[in-house]
Amino acid sequence: MTLTKEHLVHSITNRLGFSEIESFYMLEFILEAIKTALSYGDDVLISGFGRFSVKEKAPRKGRNPQTGEDLPLDARAVVRFHCSEILKRKINGRA
Repeated sequence: MTLTKEHLVHSITNRLGFSEIESFYMLEFILEAIKTALSYGDDVLISGFGRFSVKEKAPRKGRNPQTGEDLPLDARAVVRFHCSEILKRKINGRA
């Protein structure tokens, strides 16, 4: 199962007693704060969960898998996630 934004809103509503619209706006605010920080190149650290960071990738050579033709790939920024030790332990059943 994929955890969707809708699932998160329902979880906030059910667990904390906020209305669905309040829960939706809270989630949107949090996600927007994360996106804004990352767009400025800042790291986002959520204790007990992990760290999101932006990494710049240099231009490089790629290959079209259908034709085998070499293609130049532009420089770009990618978001990386490093999970915390607490999350690693929980995933591996040792929490």
